[in-house]
Amino acid sequence: MTTSKKAVVILSGGLDSTTCMGLAREAGYDLYPITFDYGQRQKREIENARKVAEFYGVSDRHKVISLGFLKEFGGSALTDESIEVPAAGETGLEGSEIPVTYVPGRNLLFLSIATSYAEVTGAEAIYIGVNALDYSGYPDCRPEFIRKVEEVMALATRVGVEGGPIRIETPLIDWTKAEIVRQGNRIGVPYHLTTSCYNGQEEACGECDSCRLRLKGFEEAGSTDPIPYREA
Repeated sequence: MTTSKKAVVILSGGLDSTTCMGLAREAGYDLYPITFDYGQRQKREIENARKVAEFYGVSDRHKVISLGFLKEFGGSALTDESIEVPAAGETGLEGSEIPVTYVPGRNLLFLSIATSYAEVTGAEAIYIGVNALDYSGYPDCRPEFIRKVEEVMALATRVGVEGGPIRIETPLIDWTKAEIVRQGNRIGVPYHLTTSCYNGQEEACGECDSCRLRLKGFEEAGSTDPIPYREA
């Protein structure tokens, strides 16, 4: 599918970003997915992202970018193996309002690099699956963060200076997980190709915060999650 308008999709291989991919396609965009290998425990998600890109017929445009230095920095349960991923019943707040699964600067870096890809490809929008309801403790998932980054993009890019700034699209920003699943099912999002587990095993653990939110979303949407779980 080739159209006159293009969108870069930040694709993690998880439920939210894959739903964004489907929504961008539904909106008539030609898709340019970009995935980041930032030293996350969940290496499996990178392969899932490749499968999603293949499903949508855009494997030739799918970029996988290495940001391994985030693992060197540590500071997150997703990149630092000395920090345990919170299991069921644990908050993971560690004395603050920011969960230990927050990766410092991650979305800021993702959006900066996606902006470069968008400008080179002529994309007018960047889709990112941030959600302020389920991840309200993450500072880089808030609407005000997105708007400020969009302002900087307009100042820092040639297209922005010339009057055609790149937009950041966040269709999931205020949806519950159930709403995300319902909308994804409506447009045929391939959830069987996705993974959300923080632990990165062959079967999702069913216990980490991400698994629990995903399972809850499918249950409240009246649907069955198609991926295998060790615990549910």
